[in-house]
Amino acid sequence: MSTRTALLAGATGLVGSHLLTRLLADPRYGRVTALVRRPPAVTHPDLDVRVTDFADLGADDVPAVDDVYCALGTTRKAAGSREAFRAVDQHLTVAVARHARRAGARRIALCSAIGARPGARAFYLRVKGDTEREVIGLGYDSTEVFRPSLLLGDRSEHRPAERASTAAAPLFTPLLVGPLRPCRPVSADRLAAAMITGLTAAAPGRHLHTYDDIMALSAP
Repeated sequence: MSTRTALLAGATGLVGSHLLTRLLADPRYGRVTALVRRPPAVTHPDLDVRVTDFADLGADDVPAVDDVYCALGTTRKAAGSREAFRAVDQHLTVAVARHARRAGARRIALCSAIGARPGARAFYLRVKGDTEREVIGLGYDSTEVFRPSLLLGDRSEHRPAERASTAAAPLFTPLLVGPLRPCRPVSADRLAAAMITGLTAAAPGRHLHTYDDIMALSAP
């Protein structure tokens, strides 16, 4: 039985739910700790669920683990303001990563977004870029940053614009070639598979992954 352990933040979201299922089925991990606001529907003998509102997240909420998977995220509409959005996507993500690093974690996989950059004009991409910069600065042996474009999959919340984009994906995807290829949509499950494969095989250092990497790492 494997003694390797993983921490997952954001286990009930679109990407996080697929990560949780895959991590629990992965023989490389003997325990998976999920930090969540509400308990997931999944139960498993190797699953340690820690319910927290994240606002009061402390070192005691984060156990000693080997690997960290961060899939926390919201939308500006759901958060209610720019400040609230940044509090979740950036500050909470960095807090989890910082506590886990201090608890001994050596490797981290972060779900970000294509175009993320600290100086980006778009607020969403600027927050994602700031988050990447802070997480990279925490000193993990390996930091794997995944930058997908549109994520395909069933969401619990109603997002009309994303539903429309998902429906149109088969039509516009073949047009995204050359410099636009990284903007191709990818399924949340393939992203989850790529994050696990990428992190468990990670070499020391910082690595950025976009569409082609994600597809290669998640190939059956």
